[in-house]
Amino acid sequence: MTDNVAGRVLLEREDDLAWVTLSHPGRLNAITVGMWHELRDVFTRIAQDVAVRCVIVRGEGGNFAAGADIREFPVQRGDMAGVQHYHREVLAPALQAVALCPQPVVAQIEGVCVGGGLEIASQCDLRIAGESARFGVPINRLGFPMAPDEMSGLLALVGRAATLAILLEGRVFGAAEARELGLLTRVVADAQVADAARRSAERIAAGAPLAARINKRLSRRLAAGGALTEAEYQDYFSYADSRDHKEGVRAFLAGEDPSFSGD
Repeated sequence: MTDNVAGRVLLEREDDLAWVTLSHPGRLNAITVGMWHELRDVFTRIAQDVAVRCVIVRGEGGNFAAGADIREFPVQRGDMAGVQHYHREVLAPALQAVALCPQPVVAQIEGVCVGGGLEIASQCDLRIAGESARFGVPINRLGFPMAPDEMSGLLALVGRAATLAILLEGRVFGAAEARELGLLTRVVADAQVADAARRSAERIAAGAPLAARINKRLSRRLAAGGALTEAEYQDYFSYADSRDHKEGVRAFLAGEDPSFSGD
């Protein structure tokens, strides 16, 4: 593998699970402009696939992602117009596609997860990391702050105090500290990360898909603040007439495993 190998975002399917893999060999999966576009496109496709019940995001070769590919910066973000285009038209739509994916998204984090890699992980619903994984956003040494659409995900996850500690100090830190800060759902042995992420995804997929989607949508809305509208209340309670609701209650009373269809 050489530095000349182009970065890609790969999509694989197995039954009701999907894997999205960040792949940039020789670059610790540093994310190019092309990869940001592919990430957006892949998650747009997944969002339209009702057969997918859970998504796992991972990096190739033992690392999640070493952030954006800084080699592109002189060309892609060399002036104010370039910086705004890069962050608002390239990164923001990709991160939004992950955040707004209707299916639950699990981040499988191994090795390096910094900068743009941490921004992607922050938009996932669960984050499972290996003990030796490393985290941080050391952009203070590159001379620029975190962009608004990127900071929003980190801020929603860990709050203002932890976000400022991560950004102002610019340290790279371990998985134990990341969990203390609220960045991670759980930490497991390095050799168990892939299995732990898959088990989590399988548990999610075994539940009612409609309920999972509503939980995602409602939690995001409530976190935004403000009173719910009547239409939003009706959207929430729409599950009441669903087949999955009836099937879940029926199976429980019958002592059986439910068979959910997503409607």
